[in-house]
Amino acid sequence: MAGMELIAGFAQQQTLSPQMQQSLQLLQTPVAELRQMLAAELAANPVLEEDLPSDERADSVRERQESLGSNSSLQEEWREYMPQAASTTHYSSQDEEKRRYLFESLASRPTLRDFVIDQAAGFTDRERRVVDVIAGNLDQDGYLRMQNEELALAAGVSDSFLEKTLEKVRLFEPAGVAAPDLAECLLLQLARRGEGNGLAARILRHHLQLLARHRYEEIAKHFRVPTADVVAAAKMIATLEPKPGRPFADADEQGVIPDLIVVPDGDGFVVRLNEEDLPRLRISKEYKDLLAERGENEELLLYLRGKIRGARVFLRSLQQRQQTLLAIGNEIVSRQEEFFRHGASALKPLIMAQIADVVELHVTTVSRAVSGKYMETPQGLLEMRYFFTPGFQNSDGTAVSNEMVKQAIREMVDQESPRDPMSDQEIVSQLDERGLKVARRTIAKYREQLGILPSHLRKIC
Repeated sequence: MAGMELIAGFAQQQTLSPQMQQSLQLLQTPVAELRQMLAAELAANPVLEEDLPSDERADSVRERQESLGSNSSLQEEWREYMPQAASTTHYSSQDEEKRRYLFESLASRPTLRDFVIDQAAGFTDRERRVVDVIAGNLDQDGYLRMQNEELALAAGVSDSFLEKTLEKVRLFEPAGVAAPDLAECLLLQLARRGEGNGLAARILRHHLQLLARHRYEEIAKHFRVPTADVVAAAKMIATLEPKPGRPFADADEQGVIPDLIVVPDGDGFVVRLNEEDLPRLRISKEYKDLLAERGENEELLLYLRGKIRGARVFLRSLQQRQQTLLAIGNEIVSRQEEFFRHGASALKPLIMAQIADVVELHVTTVSRAVSGKYMETPQGLLEMRYFFTPGFQNSDGTAVSNEMVKQAIREMVDQESPRDPMSDQEIVSQLDERGLKVARRTIAKYREQLGILPSHLRKIC
């Protein structure tokens, strides 16, 4: 009979320092929330003060540089940590108080991203990291358009682990969230109602196009059921929500403030951080002098040392966030320069791993940095994740992005004859003539994403 025994051993385990916790939290925070986070830190740490323009002196820059110190060690720590990092952090009571202050001060409703992440409270650290990536890549309708392979790479997990976690996320509220397309979104909602294998679900799986055209009799013949049953199933489908992210749209729009601004500069473009209305923080000289005097009150000295140390960590983490965002923004502009000149038709395929290699960060860091953040560009206000898109191989060997294909579809439909609109197969043929091979089902998917009706519904008699 096997017995029980105790075995002693050694194991290495990577721990997350408070400095790294703060760095990750700041990195993930969009500029709209960063303003309030800085205000909360200013209120919580008495040695911090706002560096107002009227107070600037010749030595103010030197003081700020001294408080920031060198960030090279932080960068190295970040690079070593990120491949195994979890998105969750552990807060002290003071940290939690500041965090509560921050969120209570937010007047707007939570965004869809925040709402999804909050539902992963009982998940493992590794699963929460995946949820973080998934939530950050949801579009405004609540769909997850990115390929699973790229999501897995961004989260630093295997494809199978990503798929298992994604299955759990698709059980979250709002019903249908994180679906790749309309049919899957509605199927997820039917499954919640216990109708995952009913007639309505079968119609969605096999005859969504016929349903859109109200071809109920034709559907009934396919399934050998009464037409009345198909009509009833269609009515049930009509009660479902095709855009699960709709209730959060207003909250997302209210918080859209660009973190980066791209402006023309001579023959190229320059990327700038949006630091307008961000308070410039520094460590108060008065408190530094008080600490330097080394009075007899040892308790006060210990308190000041702790607060000054915390302020330096915070300022260094803030500096790290800004440098990381700027580096990623510069590389995006460098690779997508033709897009900024000519628009979506010139957008090139790009994945986060390509940016990560150049800026010498882990792909998870890049994913965290771009999640929920926007760039103001000559082509409009765009999410940073917009620039990360898979592509197709052209006949001449060059790569084109799926956004370029969508742009081509949109232009074809805009130029078509209203009396003789192009079918999906005709669009496939025209793209093929341009040297671009795209499957018909892909055209149908992109057309739906663009809000373009099927050809028979676009026809004007």
